[in-house]
Amino acid sequence: MSATAASPSRAASFVPSQSASASAAAAGVEKKGWGFTLLGIVRLLMGFTFLWAFLDKTFGLGFATPAERAWLSGGSPTTGFLGGSIEGGNPFAGVWEFFLSINPLTDVLFMVGLLGIGLALMLGIGTRVAAVSGAAMYLLMYLAAFPMTTNPLFDDHLVLAVLLLAMAGLAAGDHVGLGRTWKKLVKGNRFLI
Repeated sequence: MSATAASPSRAASFVPSQSASASAAAAGVEKKGWGFTLLGIVRLLMGFTFLWAFLDKTFGLGFATPAERAWLSGGSPTTGFLGGSIEGGNPFAGVWEFFLSINPLTDVLFMVGLLGIGLALMLGIGTRVAAVSGAAMYLLMYLAAFPMTTNPLFDDHLVLAVLLLAMAGLAAGDHVGLGRTWKKLVKGNRFLI
C-alpha cells in the first residue's frame, strides 16, 4: 500500500502544473500571433508593390515610368522589359518574342494582373489566387532577367515568388486583412480564398 501511495506523488512530480502549461501555450500563441501579423504586413507591402507598378505604368508618375511612356499616353508597359531581355541574349528570347507579337493583349494581361494582384493582396481577399498569379508573374520576370548580372542563379523575383506561395499556404489574408470575412462569403469555393 505504501508503494501505491508513493507512485502518484512521484508521477505528479513529472507532470508540469496546469499554470505552467497554460503560460507556455499562451507564450506559443503570442509568438505565433506577432509572426502572422508581420505576414499580414508583408502581404500589404507586396500588394502595394503590385498596385504601385500598375499606377506608375498607367499614368507615368515619373518613378519607373516617365509621363511620355505611360500606358495612357500610348506607351507599352511590357515592350521595354521584354525587348531588353531579347537584346541581352536571354535564352528564352523566343517566348518573349511571342509575347511581343501579341503585344496589345500582353499589355492588357500584364496590367490587369498587376491591378488584380495588388488589390487582392492589399485587401486580403482572394489571396490564394493572387499569390499564385503573382508568383507566376514573378517567375516570368525572373526568366526574362537572364542572364543575371548580380547573381548567377537567381534574383529577387524568385525569392518574392516563393514568399507569395508561402502567403497562400499560411492564409496571409486572415491577418491584417479581410480574409476571414471573405472566407465566409465564398464558403464552398476554396479556390477563391
